[in-house]
Amino acid sequence: MKTFITDDFLLYNETAKDLYHNTAKHLPIIDYHNHLNQEEILQDKNYTNLSEIWLAGDHYKWRAMRANGIDEAYITGDKSDYEKFLAWAKTVPNTFGNPLYHWTHLELLRYFDIDEVLNEETAPAIWEEAKRKLATPEMSVRSLLEKDKVEFVGTTDDPTDDLASHIQLAKEGFSANVSPSFRPDKGLGIEKEDFLPWVEKLGQVTNVTLETYDAFLDALASRVDYFDEHGCRSSDHGINVLFYEKASKDEVSAIFVKRLKGEALSAKEIDQFKTYTLLSLGELYADKGWAMQLHISPLRNNNTKMFKKLGPDSGFDSIGDPLVADKLSGLLDSMEEKGKLPKTILYSLNANDYNVLAAMAGNYQNAEIPGKVQFGTAWWFNDTIDGMEDQMKTLANIGLISNFIGMLTDSRSFLSLSRHEYFRRILCNLLGTWVEEGKVPKDMALLEKYVRGICHENAKQYFAI
Repeated sequence: MKTFITDDFLLYNETAKDLYHNTAKHLPIIDYHNHLNQEEILQDKNYTNLSEIWLAGDHYKWRAMRANGIDEAYITGDKSDYEKFLAWAKTVPNTFGNPLYHWTHLELLRYFDIDEVLNEETAPAIWEEAKRKLATPEMSVRSLLEKDKVEFVGTTDDPTDDLASHIQLAKEGFSANVSPSFRPDKGLGIEKEDFLPWVEKLGQVTNVTLETYDAFLDALASRVDYFDEHGCRSSDHGINVLFYEKASKDEVSAIFVKRLKGEALSAKEIDQFKTYTLLSLGELYADKGWAMQLHISPLRNNNTKMFKKLGPDSGFDSIGDPLVADKLSGLLDSMEEKGKLPKTILYSLNANDYNVLAAMAGNYQNAEIPGKVQFGTAWWFNDTIDGMEDQMKTLANIGLISNFIGMLTDSRSFLSLSRHEYFRRILCNLLGTWVEEGKVPKDMALLEKYVRGICHENAKQYFAI
């Protein structure tokens, strides 16, 4: 059976079709936050089969397979790649309404020219055809990025990383700018078991024994300098529960030493350390002209049994529900008061926070950078048709959608870059619907300006690409 993805997929009016086919479709991609493997870009890797490029590490698909009653052996276990693919093919027909259904067929069509619905009957032929094409030079990682006209890739990198792949890619002059992003979560997680080993590693990388908080901050600053030297444009922070607890530097210094000694910390002390450290980092980001991304409200590792078996990022995270407004205001306002608030992007996994984030962003705008504080795109569980529309409508209701920096994949898969097409179709249809409903004028020049900005130009300016 042929797929449902026509040229006018998700485009339900003439204005939407015009905007997509004549403008959005042709724009380069800036994917400013993802978890792509920079070493695979450097190696120009060819994947061997669909399971390797599709299923390995994709906890979105893993969750759907578990919900479909698939045994774990066919998901993260010891079954063969082909058996795992067949288990996914069995699951796909049950995913109506889930973006996975659209993404799966969009990727088959765009990258493999396979215009067939995936199910148990079509799976063997699809497997063989995809395997044949994956072996060709046209399906190497760099070729995929070039095919998608990817201009910028923002990977996610620990401050202790040496960035060797980024450095080599820059030397080679690869067409896409593969930029590191500074992700210091382990340096803020003072309450976690891996904090002390990470501090030791940071000390090794910076050739300093980190016995004081001043030395710790200096080491972080040196890594910010290092990342900046190698093309970093942004930081990224995963924040399960927002924090804001004022403290003096002397108090935080004592908390740091206390943790080095293995002593227990109170909840207040933990938040004091996190607050002071993030505010200090924010000042560094502002000085560098970086953007600071705050990913708020995931509830991670809910299934203890499976966490012990498989570790993090295995499909057992969900949506948290902490209050965010007061503490977020405290963090942003403290940086703004010093004149050191960096460009900031606010995401929440909880759609209940959308109005809060959109309104909060409006408190800290300025004349120098349009949309300096962004209400970020629909993320993770919200990365759906409804979720993306809701995020954009909320932004338009409360702020200015014209300055929105648009879509990111947050993905580990190179095939996920096709989600930019998905987003662009949804955006064009939303704008076209507003025209058809008489909510905005059919000023095609202005509408095209919106599309170019949201899909490409705003992010290019925001990240100084």
